[in-house]
Amino acid sequence: MKKNEKVYEEHEIELNLADNDRNALRKRIVEAFLSEKPGYWKDGKKHVTRYKYFVEKLSDGRRIYLYRPTFLNKGIDFQVWVERFSENEDKKPSHKDIVEDLEIKRKENPEKTTELMRMIKEVYECRSPSEVAKEHPNLKFEKGLSVELVLKVLKWLFIEQDVTYWNYDGRTMLFSAIKEKIS
Repeated sequence: MKKNEKVYEEHEIELNLADNDRNALRKRIVEAFLSEKPGYWKDGKKHVTRYKYFVEKLSDGRRIYLYRPTFLNKGIDFQVWVERFSENEDKKPSHKDIVEDLEIKRKENPEKTTELMRMIKEVYECRSPSEVAKEHPNLKFEKGLSVELVLKVLKWLFIEQDVTYWNYDGRTMLFSAIKEKIS
């Protein structure tokens, strides 16, 4: 037996988190994380628990999931991942990925991008991405990510920012950065 040998316990959970209030969303996601099974030692091995929370389904069948733990902020943090995001591999889209995609969209069609920015603002204000997208079924771009994917990923990136930076301005940091780059 190796010193500090680890056994990983993978858990997958379906999580439907919908609310129109920033504080309620943050509270509900933290409560979900608090119900996780803790890591433990058994037979000289460290048992580490890892979680995938499947939180959104895209119209093409791919899912968005949260991955924990991530060890970024030593606690309640998580990463947002998309199945088969790039070259058929799961990937965690970064803030930079989203901004770059929006810049591509702006070059393609500034008027449509202005409409997309209004939709992003609604998601920022805690409206459901699915509801927002249903109100604009014909908004599509030739290049880049689908509108649906952008909205649903941003919902979770906004929530992640609220959890991590609650005592600062949370989601506003990301939203302000997007507006600054795309305006």
